[in-house]
Amino acid sequence: MQLIQPQNAILQRDKKTYAIVPRIPCGLLERNHLKAIADAVEKYDIPIVKLTSGQRIALVGLKEEDLQEIYEDLGMEPGRATELCLHYVQACPGTEVCKFGVRDSLGFGRRIEKLLAEQELPAKLKIGVSGCQFCCAENFVRDIGLLGKKHGWTLSFGGHSGNRARVGDILTTDLSDDEAILLINKCVEFYRTNARKKERASRFIERIGLEEFKKTVC
Repeated sequence: MQLIQPQNAILQRDKKTYAIVPRIPCGLLERNHLKAIADAVEKYDIPIVKLTSGQRIALVGLKEEDLQEIYEDLGMEPGRATELCLHYVQACPGTEVCKFGVRDSLGFGRRIEKLLAEQELPAKLKIGVSGCQFCCAENFVRDIGLLGKKHGWTLSFGGHSGNRARVGDILTTDLSDDEAILLINKCVEFYRTNARKKERASRFIERIGLEEFKKTVC
């Protein structure tokens, strides 16, 4: 277990306590994690437990001196919530359990997270993987979006759900898993090389233009 420093936590409004978001790939919790979280909430008298929009669990109101011990008790890696990197891969149930799913969004989402989890990026990156056209993982408003259809993945880039919201641009369709991974790698590499610091994918694609981006990565 790596040493947890305060920068792996989020200082709260009171300027005294912190919040942490343990890493939960694609929102999938193991049984032992649920028990560990419940035990930690009781042991450290954690006042707020919040489900986040990124399919994670935020533990809020922690003392700085407890951060390391809490992570040791949880047995979970920190979910990076403030650094310039991949923040999360959001995925719907897909073919694992959903009757509407046409592609394995959970399995593919976990593959993407393993690919990008440790990479440093110009800004935070959020990814949505939807297993059908209902878009339950909000793929079109994520920096990179995957939409599952019968014949493969539709990949979009440059979505944003915050201030100055933006629908991501579709780069191509009908990609196999391996083809989608290859294109994601190209998109991320071009973005890392050419984006300004803290420039989200949405603002990056607006600045350089979609055709210039597609000319390089597609």
